Order: sequence, then structure tokens, then C-alpha cells
Amino acid sequence: MVKRKVKLKLALLEILIIIFSLIIIIPLLIMFLGSVKNQVEAAQLTISLPSTWHFENFAFVIETGKIIGSFFNSVVITGSATVIGVCCAAMAAFVIARKKTNGGENLYNYFFLGMIAPMQIITTYLMLNVLHLSGSFLGIILIYVSINLPFNTFLFTSFISGIPKEIDEAANVDGCGIWRLFFTIIMPLLKPVIATSSVIFAMNVWNDFQLPLYFLSSPSKYTMPLTIYNFYGKYFSNWNYVFADMVLTAIPILIVYLIAQKYIVAGMTAGAVKG
Repeated sequence: MVKRKVKLKLALLEILIIIFSLIIIIPLLIMFLGSVKNQVEAAQLTISLPSTWHFENFAFVIETGKIIGSFFNSVVITGSATVIGVCCAAMAAFVIARKKTNGGENLYNYFFLGMIAPMQIITTYLMLNVLHLSGSFLGIILIYVSINLPFNTFLFTSFISGIPKEIDEAANVDGCGIWRLFFTIIMPLLKPVIATSSVIFAMNVWNDFQLPLYFLSSPSKYTMPLTIYNFYGKYFSNWNYVFADMVLTAIPILIVYLIAQKYIVAGMTAGAVKG
């Protein structure tokens, strides 16, 4: 009787998982299939197979939507924000994990506040104007770093807390300074969580549409998600080209995620167990 109840619960759980999976899979199928349909079929927004596969849609989007330039813009912004953000998160987490004083606790609470406090677009825009960073790559990179820093700091804190403090003490005895201790001893131990944080950071930045729309005024600096917006504005009825643009935008970060997937799981589980 107990086994039947367990099997019934597992069956219901599987059904729920399948339903939730369809919520994600169906829009993806509409996007992919729509990218190789003609204009009329793509506008129907269905998961039916195209009567003729129009792979030339991708070539048209690349030529018309200035995808190549936007790709390099996304690489610059995503890569810079990820490197800066991961380094800052690791250093902040090291201080929080090792400094068991009021200062360390206050720093922890400060980053926690950053996770729950909403971003104010108007005040951020005015601040960038004051700093003469409005419309620049540096300005939006710093915004991305500040937005994603709290979560990644907590991720590193959980991992670093599991590293024995005796390593620090032994290094201090040997005359190792704080900077050398962190970069030559602690950082190599953080490889799993660095990989995890980097991929999460990169995905958040690469896929973002809102911030580049607000803070990048020049079309020459637009990221790949913004090419979808511009393309849709010009060809609002051509859903096949819109879907093709979306597929091209998703492919690079999808490849990165698939390559680093095992590192993400390793980093998450290692941090959880050690913490």
C-alpha cells in the first residue's frame, strides 16, 4: 500500500514535470520552426513543420540586421563584465568568509540588500551622465557588474567558507601577504565555483535586453538582443526573420552553457556540501 502511494506520487510528479517542460519547449519549437518558415507560416505561431525549409532566412538576417557587429559588441560587454564581476565577487567573498567580525557581517548584509533592492533606471542614468559614462561600453559593463555581484558573492562565500583557515595561517607563517595568499593559493581552489559563476554571469549579461536598450544610445554599440528589437521594428510582419534573429542570438550562449554545464553542477554541489 505504501509502495503504491509512493509510485502514485512519483507518477504525478512526472506528469507535472512534463507539463512544465512543455511550457518551455513549445515556445522554443515555435521559435526554431518559425525561423525556417516563410512569412505566412511563421506568422501563425504554431509548431507545425514548414512546407518548405527556408534556411536562407538566417543569411538574410545576418546581412540585414548587422549581426556580426552586434555579436562583437556582446562579446566585449559580456566578457568584460564577467571577468570584472567574478574577480570582485571572489575578493568580496573572501573577506566576508574570513572576517568574522561586525565589518564582515555588515558587508554580507550590504550585498544581501543588493539582491532585494530594485534597480532604479532614472537615477542610474543620471549618475552615468554625471560620470560621463552615458552611452558607453564601460558604463553598461559597470551596471552589469553591480547587478550580478551580490548573487555571485554569496556563491563564492559558500564555497570559501568550506576552505580550511589553516591554509591561510600556514601561508602567513611562510610570509605570504594577503594579495599573494588570495591569488596564488585561494584562487586555484575556486576553479569549480569560478566556472559556475562565470557561466551564470555571462548568461545574465548576454541575454539581457532592457539595459542595452536604455543605456546604449548608438546603434553601432547595440548588442545581439537589440538587433531583434530593431529588426522587428523594421519588419514587424516578418516573423520568420525575427525568429531567425532570435535563434542566432541564442546559439553562442547556448554553446557556452552546454560546454560548461558539468562545471556549473560541480560548482553548485561543491559549494553546498562544503558550506
